[in-house]
Amino acid sequence: MTDPAALLSALARDAEASFVLIARDGVQSVELLTGEIDDVDLLADIPLLIDGTPREVFAMVPYRQVRERGFEAEDDGTPLRCLLVDEHRHLPLGDVLSALPDAPVPLRNSGFDIADEDYAEVVERVIADEIGRGEGANFVIRRDYTATVDADERIAALTWFRALLEHERGAYWTFAVITPGHIAVGASPEAHVVARDGIVTMNPISGTFRHPAGGATKETLIDFLSSTKETEELFMVVDEELKMMSAVCSDGGRITGPHLKQMSRLTHTEYMLRGRSRLDPRDILRETMFAPTVTGSPMQNACAVIRRHETKPRGYYSGVAALFTPNDDGGHDVDAPILIRTVYLENGQLRVPVGATLVRHSDPYGEVSETHGKAAGVLGAIGAIPRDTVAAAKADPDEPSPEASLADDPEVAELLASRNSRLAEFWLNPQEDGSTGPFAGRSALVVDAEDRFTTMLAHQLHHLGLDARIVAWDQVTDADIDGADLLVAGPGPGDPRDASTPRIARMREAVAQRLEHHKPLLAVCLSHQILADSLGIDLTPLDAPHQGLQKVVPVFGEDASIGFYNTFTARVSPGTTTAGSAEVSADPSSGDVYALRGEGFASVQGHLESILSRDGIRTLERLITAAFA
Repeated sequence: MTDPAALLSALARDAEASFVLIARDGVQSVELLTGEIDDVDLLADIPLLIDGTPREVFAMVPYRQVRERGFEAEDDGTPLRCLLVDEHRHLPLGDVLSALPDAPVPLRNSGFDIADEDYAEVVERVIADEIGRGEGANFVIRRDYTATVDADERIAALTWFRALLEHERGAYWTFAVITPGHIAVGASPEAHVVARDGIVTMNPISGTFRHPAGGATKETLIDFLSSTKETEELFMVVDEELKMMSAVCSDGGRITGPHLKQMSRLTHTEYMLRGRSRLDPRDILRETMFAPTVTGSPMQNACAVIRRHETKPRGYYSGVAALFTPNDDGGHDVDAPILIRTVYLENGQLRVPVGATLVRHSDPYGEVSETHGKAAGVLGAIGAIPRDTVAAAKADPDEPSPEASLADDPEVAELLASRNSRLAEFWLNPQEDGSTGPFAGRSALVVDAEDRFTTMLAHQLHHLGLDARIVAWDQVTDADIDGADLLVAGPGPGDPRDASTPRIARMREAVAQRLEHHKPLLAVCLSHQILADSLGIDLTPLDAPHQGLQKVVPVFGEDASIGFYNTFTARVSPGTTTAGSAEVSADPSSGDVYALRGEGFASVQGHLESILSRDGIRTLERLITAAFA
């Protein structure tokens, strides 16, 4: 059976049939995958080999799988559902459109499950109680648009898939996943992770421009691109995804962009990150669960914050759809977009989860508006709410859209490109082999205090010649702490003054042990604050969190452009240059301590590994030199 209409009609009538439809951006065909369902427990259980033969597998990975990384998530039982692909057909787009149903699907009892006022209160609490207390830089808290659907669920899904193909644009994948008990239809703008021919690509997208009625204009687009909040939001998620890239790629990952991601009602800004890896694609997927654009940073704490503030489990929202395809090397490639901008349909109930990224600049009702805009992007495309006249118009494929021509405007392009002038060249350019670095032949142990910035930091240490490895704070032994040539006590969330927290207590012990034995120590961010406290320097909350903030600060005679992610600071009286045995480099006005150094130790408040640290690698080398002195 090769006729698309007959194929899709037969699949729609069979309540037990499982199939997936995928339309990739820029491709004039629709892929149809059919096969049997196999629900598994862990990513490692995804059956890529059956009787020793590589098998193509499509997987729906729910949010709850973050528990495989030791992160918090409510176990709602959403299955890690695998479709074992028996047939993979490529059907002409025009034929599929003609074969799909298009009668309107009415909705009843529609609206958000959380009222606007209640969601705004959640935003205020997260800013005050989580970001304001040093728990992280940004967090994504979702709410759901829900409705009752009386139509046949499979016909509704195919109808919405057709509507997305006709009325949404710019999606990385437009898809319909139809299996017994679980239906998902979406147009995801974001490729979370792709591994192909040994190259891993990630695509952080952040910053949301909601098109005004009638479409975008040059003035409104420039206003969006000039927003400090939107720019810093993007930089923070790039930092977070570079942490993941540094964990799975031998070369840490290179940045290209930024670009505009343009859809029917929304435009986003994005970067592309690329690096080399030979890991099993399931391991790559595990180490990159899940995108900070839909969770927050640091990732581990973001999961805890989500559990504290979201009222319901996430299901598949913020997970990934992953297609594992056998390659010529006998392994598998993987293509895994994020499960956002997606309609879920179960037992006659429609659900469209949407979230806003909350940062220190967030306006509660501005974030409420963002969730409305994101939901409208999906609901308008499927025809559940009225479509904007510009978005609804079927564009001539040979003519650029109005927004596309705006992206090519020289002033817009220059404003977008100017963002890179703020970023560290280390992550923008190819790097030299670190085997001849200034510290070649020495070892470093990085103690991870629940912020995977340590993966980026370890990559920079390798670049400087150090043989660096990372150990979690709750797994590091006293022998580990003593054994390395250099101990790097890493960053992490939380209040450095709270010795009752096991993580803070263990980091205090690590810092104290190195100081007592007079062995080289570098302390970063949280650990810098712990070191300062041990030297008798006061610790205090900042008036406003410095999450994703770039500053030019004095570091022992040199001004350095550094990225900061701190809510607390060590503070001395302005003009203070020493504290006990330590030399102090502090703000001349506020007394905020940016760096410390003394015999066998050095520390820094900022994140030298961040993309915001233009002078990061040079400053890191200077401080390590001081620690070894």
